[in-house]
Amino acid sequence: MTDTARKRADFRALHQDGFFLLPNAWDAGSAVRLAKKGFRAIASTSAGAAWAAGKDDGELGRDAVLAHLEMLVAATDLPVNADFENGFADVPEDVAANVTLAAQTGIAALSIEDWSGSALYDLPLAVERIAAAREAIDRIDPALMLVGRSENFRVPGMAPSESIARAVAYAEAGADCLFVPFLLDHGAVAELVAAVAPRPVNVVIHDYDAAGIAALAALGVRRCSIGASLAQISWAAFDDAAARLKAAEG
Repeated sequence: MTDTARKRADFRALHQDGFFLLPNAWDAGSAVRLAKKGFRAIASTSAGAAWAAGKDDGELGRDAVLAHLEMLVAATDLPVNADFENGFADVPEDVAANVTLAAQTGIAALSIEDWSGSALYDLPLAVERIAAAREAIDRIDPALMLVGRSENFRVPGMAPSESIARAVAYAEAGADCLFVPFLLDHGAVAELVAAVAPRPVNVVIHDYDAAGIAALAALGVRRCSIGASLAQISWAAFDDAAARLKAAEG
Protein backbone atom coordinates (compact mmCIF):
# COMPACT_ATOMS: atom_id res chain seq x y z
CA MET A 1 0.00 0.00 0.00
CA THR A 2 1.36 3.42 -0.94
CA ASP A 3 1.59 6.20 1.61
CA THR A 4 -1.29 8.04 -0.06
CA ALA A 5 -3.44 4.90 -0.12
CA ARG A 6 -2.73 4.30 3.57
CA LYS A 7 -3.70 7.84 4.50
CA ARG A 8 -6.94 7.62 2.54
CA ALA A 9 -7.80 4.25 4.06
CA ASP A 10 -7.01 5.52 7.56
CA PHE A 11 -9.14 8.62 7.04
CA ARG A 12 -12.12 6.63 5.79
CA ALA A 13 -11.79 4.31 8.77
CA LEU A 14 -12.08 7.29 11.14
CA HIS A 15 -15.55 7.97 9.71
CA GLN A 16 -16.93 4.48 10.25
CA ASP A 17 -17.96 4.97 13.86
CA GLY A 18 -17.21 7.05 16.92
CA PHE A 19 -16.05 10.65 16.87
CA PHE A 20 -12.84 12.56 16.17
CA LEU A 21 -11.54 16.12 16.06
CA LEU A 22 -10.19 17.51 12.80
CA PRO A 23 -8.10 20.63 13.54
CA ASN A 24 -7.22 22.94 10.67
CA ALA A 25 -3.57 23.67 9.89
CA TRP A 26 -2.39 26.59 7.78
CA ASP A 27 1.32 25.91 7.26
CA ALA A 28 3.90 23.15 7.72
CA GLY A 29 4.69 24.21 11.27
CA SER A 30 1.09 24.09 12.44
CA ALA A 31 0.60 20.71 10.71
CA VAL A 32 3.65 19.24 12.45
CA ARG A 33 2.63 20.63 15.84
CA LEU A 34 -0.89 19.21 15.51
CA ALA A 35 0.54 15.80 14.61
CA LYS A 36 2.77 15.92 17.70
CA LYS A 37 -0.30 16.65 19.84
CA GLY A 38 -1.72 13.31 18.80
CA PHE A 39 -4.50 14.29 16.40
CA ARG A 40 -5.34 11.58 13.89
CA ALA A 41 -5.97 13.82 10.88
CA ILE A 42 -5.88 17.49 9.92
CA ALA A 43 -7.72 19.77 7.55
CA SER A 44 -6.59 22.81 5.64
CA THR A 45 -8.24 26.21 6.04
CA SER A 46 -8.67 28.59 3.13
CA ALA A 47 -8.61 31.61 5.44
CA GLY A 48 -5.54 30.46 7.37
CA ALA A 49 -3.67 29.64 4.18
CA ALA A 50 -4.49 33.05 2.73
CA TRP A 51 -3.42 34.92 5.87
CA ALA A 52 -0.12 33.05 5.93
CA ALA A 53 0.45 34.29 2.38
CA GLY A 54 -0.38 37.88 3.30
CA LYS A 55 -3.76 37.77 1.57
CA ASP A 56 -7.42 37.72 2.55
CA ASP A 57 -9.62 34.64 2.49
CA GLY A 58 -10.58 33.78 -1.05
CA GLU A 59 -7.64 35.57 -2.66
CA LEU A 60 -5.49 32.49 -3.20
CA GLY A 61 -5.91 31.05 -6.68
CA ARG A 62 -6.19 27.40 -7.60
CA ASP A 63 -2.49 26.83 -8.27
CA ALA A 64 -1.45 28.45 -5.00
CA VAL A 65 -3.93 26.26 -3.12
CA LEU A 66 -2.68 23.12 -4.88
CA ALA A 67 0.88 23.99 -3.86
CA HIS A 68 -0.34 24.64 -0.31
CA LEU A 69 -1.98 21.21 -0.17
CA GLU A 70 1.17 19.51 -1.44
CA MET A 71 3.09 21.23 1.35
CA LEU A 72 0.65 20.09 4.05
CA VAL A 73 0.65 16.51 2.76
CA ALA A 74 4.44 16.44 2.76
CA ALA A 75 4.72 17.98 6.24
CA THR A 76 3.11 15.12 8.16
CA ASP A 77 2.04 11.49 7.95
CA LEU A 78 -1.51 12.47 8.91
CA PRO A 79 -4.35 12.37 6.37
CA VAL A 80 -5.23 15.85 5.08
CA ASN A 81 -8.79 16.99 4.38
CA ALA A 82 -8.59 19.85 1.87
CA ASP A 83 -10.71 22.98 2.03
CA PHE A 84 -11.06 23.23 -1.75
CA GLU A 85 -13.51 26.12 -1.64
CA ASN A 86 -15.88 26.02 -4.64
CA GLY A 87 -13.49 23.92 -6.69
CA PHE A 88 -12.19 27.14 -8.25
CA ALA A 89 -14.80 26.91 -10.98
CA ASP A 90 -18.50 27.33 -11.61
CA VAL A 91 -19.03 24.86 -14.44
CA PRO A 92 -19.23 21.20 -13.34
CA GLU A 93 -16.71 20.05 -15.95
CA ASP A 94 -14.17 22.58 -14.69
CA VAL A 95 -14.82 21.56 -11.10
CA ALA A 96 -14.06 17.97 -12.12
CA ALA A 97 -10.80 19.02 -13.78
CA ASN A 98 -9.67 20.92 -10.70
CA VAL A 99 -10.67 18.09 -8.37
CA THR A 100 -8.48 15.81 -10.48
CA LEU A 101 -5.53 18.14 -9.86
CA ALA A 102 -6.29 18.28 -6.13
CA ALA A 103 -6.39 14.49 -5.90
CA GLN A 104 -2.88 14.36 -7.30
CA THR A 105 -1.53 16.28 -4.27
CA GLY A 106 -2.04 13.23 -2.04
CA ILE A 107 -4.90 14.58 0.07
CA ALA A 108 -7.27 12.14 1.77
CA ALA A 109 -10.43 14.22 1.27
CA LEU A 110 -11.64 17.49 -0.17
CA SER A 111 -14.70 19.65 0.28
CA ILE A 112 -16.67 21.38 -2.45
CA GLU A 113 -18.91 24.22 -1.34
CA ASP A 114 -22.00 25.70 -2.98
CA TRP A 115 -20.91 29.34 -2.76
CA SER A 116 -19.65 31.01 -5.95
CA GLY A 117 -17.92 33.84 -4.13
CA SER A 118 -20.95 36.10 -4.45
CA ALA A 119 -24.02 33.85 -4.22
CA LEU A 120 -25.23 30.33 -3.54
CA TYR A 121 -25.45 28.21 -6.65
CA ASP A 122 -28.97 27.22 -7.59
CA LEU A 123 -29.56 23.76 -6.20
CA PRO A 124 -29.64 21.89 -9.55
CA LEU A 125 -26.25 23.36 -10.52
CA ALA A 126 -24.85 22.77 -7.02
CA VAL A 127 -25.86 19.11 -7.28
CA GLU A 128 -24.29 18.79 -10.75
CA ARG A 129 -21.05 20.19 -9.35
CA ILE A 130 -20.95 17.59 -6.56
CA ALA A 131 -21.76 14.82 -9.02
CA ALA A 132 -18.96 16.00 -11.32
CA ALA A 133 -16.49 16.01 -8.42
CA ARG A 134 -17.63 12.48 -7.48
CA GLU A 135 -17.11 11.20 -11.02
CA ALA A 136 -13.63 12.74 -11.17
CA ILE A 137 -12.67 11.16 -7.86
CA ASP A 138 -13.99 7.76 -8.88
CA ARG A 139 -11.84 7.85 -12.01
CA ILE A 140 -8.72 8.48 -9.92
CA ASP A 141 -9.24 6.82 -6.54
CA PRO A 142 -12.67 6.13 -5.01
CA ALA A 143 -11.01 6.01 -1.58
CA LEU A 144 -10.57 9.80 -1.68
CA MET A 145 -13.46 11.26 0.32
CA LEU A 146 -15.73 13.98 -1.03
CA VAL A 147 -17.26 16.42 1.46
CA GLY A 148 -20.37 18.28 0.34
CA ARG A 149 -20.42 21.68 1.99
CA SER A 150 -23.44 23.98 2.12
CA GLU A 151 -22.61 27.60 2.92
CA ASN A 152 -25.89 28.31 4.68
CA PHE A 153 -24.39 31.10 6.79
CA ARG A 154 -23.83 33.19 3.66
CA VAL A 155 -27.58 33.72 3.31
CA PRO A 156 -29.09 35.54 6.30
CA GLY A 157 -32.35 33.96 7.38
CA MET A 158 -31.86 30.75 5.44
CA ALA A 159 -33.95 28.10 7.16
CA PRO A 160 -32.17 25.08 8.63
CA SER A 161 -34.59 22.88 6.69
CA GLU A 162 -33.29 24.30 3.40
CA SER A 163 -29.69 23.76 4.49
CA ILE A 164 -30.50 20.17 5.43
CA ALA A 165 -32.30 19.62 2.11
CA ARG A 166 -29.19 20.79 0.28
CA ALA A 167 -27.02 18.41 2.29
CA VAL A 168 -29.35 15.52 1.46
CA ALA A 169 -29.13 16.40 -2.24
CA TYR A 170 -25.33 16.46 -2.06
CA ALA A 171 -25.29 13.09 -0.32
CA GLU A 172 -27.47 11.67 -3.08
CA ALA A 173 -25.10 13.16 -5.67
CA GLY A 174 -22.15 11.29 -4.17
CA ALA A 175 -20.76 13.24 -1.21
CA ASP A 176 -19.26 10.92 1.41
CA CYS A 177 -19.54 13.43 4.26
CA LEU A 178 -21.75 16.47 4.77
CA PHE A 179 -20.81 19.81 6.26
CA VAL A 180 -23.13 22.74 6.97
CA PRO A 181 -21.07 25.44 8.73
CA PHE A 182 -22.79 27.31 11.56
CA LEU A 183 -25.71 24.89 11.76
CA LEU A 184 -25.22 24.70 15.52
CA ASP A 185 -28.71 24.34 17.00
CA HIS A 186 -28.68 20.85 18.45
CA GLY A 187 -32.12 20.05 17.12
CA ALA A 188 -31.09 21.03 13.58
CA VAL A 189 -27.82 19.12 13.89
CA ALA A 190 -29.70 16.01 14.97
CA GLU A 191 -32.04 16.42 11.98
CA LEU A 192 -29.07 16.72 9.64
CA VAL A 193 -27.40 13.62 11.07
CA ALA A 194 -30.60 11.62 10.64
CA ALA A 195 -31.33 13.00 7.17
CA VAL A 196 -28.01 11.99 5.61
CA ALA A 197 -27.38 8.80 7.61
CA PRO A 198 -25.39 6.64 7.33
CA ARG A 199 -23.09 9.26 5.83
CA PRO A 200 -21.07 11.14 8.46
CA VAL A 201 -21.57 14.79 9.37
CA ASN A 202 -18.93 17.43 10.13
CA VAL A 203 -19.68 20.37 12.44
CA VAL A 204 -17.34 23.33 12.80
CA ILE A 205 -16.75 24.55 16.35
CA HIS A 206 -15.43 27.91 17.48
CA ASP A 207 -14.68 27.22 21.11
CA TYR A 208 -12.96 24.27 22.68
CA ASP A 209 -15.43 23.46 25.43
CA ALA A 210 -15.20 19.74 26.15
CA ALA A 211 -18.83 19.45 27.24
CA GLY A 212 -20.04 21.17 24.07
CA ILE A 213 -17.93 18.90 21.88
CA ALA A 214 -19.17 15.82 23.74
CA ALA A 215 -22.77 16.97 23.22
CA LEU A 216 -22.25 17.15 19.45
CA ALA A 217 -20.67 13.69 19.47
CA ALA A 218 -23.70 12.40 21.38
CA LEU A 219 -25.95 13.71 18.60
CA GLY A 220 -24.15 11.43 16.16
CA VAL A 221 -21.79 14.01 14.66
CA ARG A 222 -18.80 12.03 13.44
CA ARG A 223 -16.20 14.80 13.39
CA CYS A 224 -15.67 18.45 14.39
CA SER A 225 -13.34 20.79 12.56
CA ILE A 226 -12.35 24.23 13.84
CA GLY A 227 -12.11 26.37 10.71
CA ALA A 228 -9.61 29.20 10.97
CA SER A 229 -9.91 29.58 14.75
CA LEU A 230 -6.40 28.31 15.60
CA ALA A 231 -4.95 30.59 12.93
CA GLN A 232 -7.01 33.50 14.29
CA ILE A 233 -5.77 32.86 17.82
CA SER A 234 -2.17 32.70 16.61
CA TRP A 235 -2.40 35.89 14.55
CA ALA A 236 -4.19 37.71 17.37
CA ALA A 237 -1.29 36.87 19.70
CA PHE A 238 1.16 38.00 17.01
CA ASP A 239 -0.67 41.30 16.51
CA ASP A 240 -0.78 41.96 20.25
CA ALA A 241 2.93 41.27 20.66
CA ALA A 242 3.80 43.37 17.62
CA ALA A 243 1.70 46.26 18.93
CA ARG A 244 3.45 46.12 22.29
CA LEU A 245 6.81 46.00 20.56
CA LYS A 246 5.94 49.02 18.43
CA ALA A 247 4.73 50.90 21.51
CA ALA A 248 8.02 50.19 23.23
CA GLU A 249 9.83 51.93 20.36
CA GLY A 250 8.51 55.21 21.68
